[in-house]
Amino acid sequence: MQFILDNLTVILSLIGTGVFAGLLAGMLGVGGGIVIVPVLFFLFQALGVSPESAMVIATATSLATIVPTSVSSIRAHHSKGNVDFALLKAWAPFILVGVLAGSYLVTVLNATYLTLLFGVIATLSAINMLLGKKDAIFSSLPGRIGQWIMAACIGLFSSMVGIGGGTLTVPTLTFCNYPAHRAVGTAAAVGLIISLPAAITLLFAGTTPIDAPFATYGYVNLLGFICIVPLTVFFAPIGATIASKLDAAMLKKVFAVVLIITGLRMLAQVFL
Repeated sequence: MQFILDNLTVILSLIGTGVFAGLLAGMLGVGGGIVIVPVLFFLFQALGVSPESAMVIATATSLATIVPTSVSSIRAHHSKGNVDFALLKAWAPFILVGVLAGSYLVTVLNATYLTLLFGVIATLSAINMLLGKKDAIFSSLPGRIGQWIMAACIGLFSSMVGIGGGTLTVPTLTFCNYPAHRAVGTAAAVGLIISLPAAITLLFAGTTPIDAPFATYGYVNLLGFICIVPLTVFFAPIGATIASKLDAAMLKKVFAVVLIITGLRMLAQVFL
């Protein structure tokens, strides 16, 4: 009980992160990681953790929380027939190769590069949301080799910055004239393929930083995982239901503005 009282602000922040990330995962298909990573990154620094340690722990913890969230989201989207299992079967081996490479890079790269990469991905994703482009750039998905490269890149970059795949998978598919709702549902399944092996790798292969916050094992902060997971699992299907009743386009634009500010702030921390 005393531990809870001593860390009440942190715990409430983690709970709020779980609610928001779960709703967004279900509503917008952007993936909870795009919310969880920056929140944990700045929260851990407020606790006295160095920016380098904060970034790798935020990345690994985010990936761990995405595992159960993606399972819940997959079930919600599968019930609506929006998960393309044929595409997943073709892409899964190449996503996995990218994930393993990305997980390894997290353990050896200076975390400043991870912060830079997240800032770039977050900013570009937000700009894409704001533009609201509905016309596909390509008439269809590329051939097998092109799709293999796309899948590997999604796995690589997603695992390096702690996102589940929706942030990259949804725009990649929709740019190739892929149905938007099916892209969101399929991206949820891609999130599981990314997050599970990446989280396991960073949990057991990562060396816990000396300034890591309490209850960190490997690179995964277990307190964050425990606080965030139940709420993301609970709120992901609620988010999917809300999306069918509200103007998701307007919500996405509002979130995009917040995301641009977040991305630019992370880039500023790298360069300033």
